[in-house]
Amino acid sequence: MHQAREILRQKLTLKQSHREVVAALGVSIGTVSKVAGRAMALGLDWTAIEALDDEALDERLFGPRITSHDPRPLPDPASLHVELRRPGVTLQLLHLEYLEHHPDGYRYTKFCDVYRAWLDQRAPTMRQVHAAGDKMFVDYAGKKPHYVERATGEVVEVELFVAVLGASSYTYAEATRTQRLADFTASNARAFTFFGGVTNAVVPDQLKSAVTVSSRYEPGVQRTFAELGRHYGTTILPARPRSPRDKAKVEVAVLVAERWILARMRNEQFDSLGALNARIAELCAELNRRVMRHYKASRLELFERLDKPALRPLPEEPFVHAEWTKTRLNIDYHAKVRDHFYSAPFTLVHEELWARSTATTVELFHSRGRVASHLRSDVPGRHTTDPQHMPASHQKHAEWTPTRILGWASTVGPMTAMLSEAILAERRHPEHGYRSCLGLFRLAKRFGNERVEAACGRALAVGARSYRHVESILKHGLDRAPMLDNAPREAPSVAHENVRGSDYYH
Repeated sequence: MHQAREILRQKLTLKQSHREVVAALGVSIGTVSKVAGRAMALGLDWTAIEALDDEALDERLFGPRITSHDPRPLPDPASLHVELRRPGVTLQLLHLEYLEHHPDGYRYTKFCDVYRAWLDQRAPTMRQVHAAGDKMFVDYAGKKPHYVERATGEVVEVELFVAVLGASSYTYAEATRTQRLADFTASNARAFTFFGGVTNAVVPDQLKSAVTVSSRYEPGVQRTFAELGRHYGTTILPARPRSPRDKAKVEVAVLVAERWILARMRNEQFDSLGALNARIAELCAELNRRVMRHYKASRLELFERLDKPALRPLPEEPFVHAEWTKTRLNIDYHAKVRDHFYSAPFTLVHEELWARSTATTVELFHSRGRVASHLRSDVPGRHTTDPQHMPASHQKHAEWTPTRILGWASTVGPMTAMLSEAILAERRHPEHGYRSCLGLFRLAKRFGNERVEAACGRALAVGARSYRHVESILKHGLDRAPMLDNAPREAPSVAHENVRGSDYYH
């Protein structure tokens, strides 16, 4: 009775009545009577009471405290907390296993009370029970490491990426130049490689590299990050905005990394990102080997026991980073991607497309799937064209080149070859020259190679450089051919009037 000393002080030194003591101390009048009566019966005065401590005074007034020794062993709450992280493990199962070792042990209710009392004394973030192999939490530290450029002496601040597994708190950390998409996805991929397997889910904060639309209920996952999730066969579960408990595991891991990695490097200097990461890897390994006070085991031990057996295997192929951008197919059936133009089927002109760009390829996607794939080119303003994407008439026209035209002309004869070469050289636009030469091909099919060769020779003799003159010579002879002075130097209208587009190619 911890108030016995004060009751006796007020009774023996202040000479207070029972009711005055009750009013002062807030105890019952029966308690005051009991304490005062026992002191009087034992003949204790205030001098004798002052010589005793509280435990001795209680024993003198009320006799030795009777305690019952319970021989039954208590369960180990820390061990129970670790075991509950294994898939399918419950308190009921652990109680049955406890009784197998201690048949006379505590019943289920007391067993649970011991564990929950221990849990109530822990930090609120430790109340979450994370299943083995279930989640990998990722985030960036608020404090930034740095290195010094060897050549310039410039201090370069970088980011500290931290990934932690839910069940074991096994931690991975590395420095990256930025938090941008390419660095972020690469860090996640390296984290999976470090852990040697894949969790069921990845839980990032709602940073821009992970989420395009921040929302408490339906966040928009960044397309490249979602592609990483599909490649590794995991799920992306962004933490809710302003809900630190959703990622409490990594919040603690970031704090630990700042204390046990960054703080230990505060007096060290590094001349490159690689040297900085080598030191971070050493300190991270030490951190994972340190024994945690609450669990009496290290992160590495818990990882080997819990998370490692539950992780899914890594995919055979490494993840290839690709950036997705929206574009539109122009009227010339080319879409602009990073200042270069790539073709897609002409039937999709004016349609919106998604461009997927890797270091080596550019793919174009429509709602029905992939519609084009090209080798990547970084030459600005130029075009990369797949002939299969062109209309039929464009495809046939594109098949003709100066080399091919002159090669065909030489099969007719040297005069035809010379006239074709002259036509190509004199036209302001090569396409106009192609059309005149294609008109000569049509004439060869109609009148035969020998007559066309002779007509080309006559046209060269009089300085003619057009399909129109050769056709007139074949039809009417040289005397009735149009006068040279009136002959147009550009593609003649007769070629367009008398020769159908399809005749150029047949």
